Amino acid sequence: MKALYVRIYLTLVALLLAFAFGSAWLFQRHIEQERGNVETAAGERLNAMAGLLKLALPPATAPREEQAAAFADWGQRLRMPLALEDADGKRIGTTQMFLRRADDPGAIIVSANLGDGRSLEMVRTVRPPTPPGMASGPTGGNAAARSPGRPDEGPWAGPWLHRPVSPGAPAVSTLAVVLVLLFVGVAAGAYPVVRRLTRRLETLKRGVEKFGAGQLTHRVDDSGRDEVAALASSFNQAADRIETLLRSHQSLLANASHELRSPLARLKMAFAMLEDAAPVQRERLAHEIDVNIAELDALVEEVLLASRLEAGSAVGETHAVELLALGAEEAARAEVAFEPETDSARVEGQERLLRRALRNLLDNARRYGGPEVELSLRPVAGGFEFIVADRGPGVPVDLRERIFEPFYRLPGHAEMAGGVGLGLSLVKQIAERHGGRVSCQSREGGGSRFVIFLPAVLPAQAPSGSR
Repeated sequence: MKALYVRIYLTLVALLLAFAFGSAWLFQRHIEQERGNVETAAGERLNAMAGLLKLALPPATAPREEQAAAFADWGQRLRMPLALEDADGKRIGTTQMFLRRADDPGAIIVSANLGDGRSLEMVRTVRPPTPPGMASGPTGGNAAARSPGRPDEGPWAGPWLHRPVSPGAPAVSTLAVVLVLLFVGVAAGAYPVVRRLTRRLETLKRGVEKFGAGQLTHRVDDSGRDEVAALASSFNQAADRIETLLRSHQSLLANASHELRSPLARLKMAFAMLEDAAPVQRERLAHEIDVNIAELDALVEEVLLASRLEAGSAVGETHAVELLALGAEEAARAEVAFEPETDSARVEGQERLLRRALRNLLDNARRYGGPEVELSLRPVAGGFEFIVADRGPGVPVDLRERIFEPFYRLPGHAEMAGGVGLGLSLVKQIAERHGGRVSCQSREGGGSRFVIFLPAVLPAQAPSGSR
């Protein structure tokens, strides 16, 4: 049995059956207990009545006529179906109610010993339950419609006399019908609910299969507020991340393949010209070969680092990083001015990545922003900001987000200017990996300001590769 909805439905039906049988068993036990209580109470009442009548009636040695007259008088007062028998089992006297009810179907005659050889008999009639609002008498009419003075009326006609003393067939059959109707109703109503739930799971399964087959744009219906909707929403979020990651990797590989062509072509040309070149040209070609090899090495390193950052792979251990020392070292290497606005700046992160991000910003500023480059460090709410300012031509407002995309270069920036368009993309990925951000702003008086914010505490799960 593989269908989930069938298993859920059969489990529910089995629980309903167990509930029905359990309810019937409890009802049966309750009826048996009630019957025992009624029998006990009826026997106690009959014995108590026998003791009272023994005291009220003439003794057993009195003439039968005297005993019969006294018993008839007490029978009329009590208005109960009673009979008095002597020691030989012959009836001394009976009430009219006894004679009428003794022939009723289901009549039960019980007796109690008076202790002097005589016995008192009483008729108990087993009757089906009376519908609410109806009288329990044999006429079945309303209580108000009964004729006054009937023999079965009076203070002694207590409810115990008309209560069934054993679980009759109507009560059991009614319970069975109710349980069957309940079972059928719940089973019929549960099927569409269970089927709807599992149908949504089947839809989710088909959606996962389509996505796994290569339809990266396929998403499943995540409407609703239950667990299935939450699962579908989680799948859609994961699908978005996977699609973005795969698209990014495809773009990275395509652009890297394109960028590798240029230095490789230059290397091929240089090696072809090296053999027939003059000594002066040999020196120039050797320098060109070294430059192209360095460019290839840098490109491969940046591609690998970008790929690892995009995939969220570990690229070093996290520890406390002194930003003041880091900024001073990189500023000295790039020969730019460094102006910190704080005496202490420490964050949790990976020094190698932070150094790479700051170095890329400084190299980018020196390459495109001219010689007037400044580096500053200032404390802000929640962390610190590195600011790299230059006096270059600046970046148009509509392109300040695109320059952080992989392999994107501003129009007019020729390839010979250096770089392949991965530097700023790596800066953004490194900042986001540390829970920070990077932005490009205009500088007063002309130029650009690249601001990288780093939080003082590294998040437990810093985003990586998000765009």
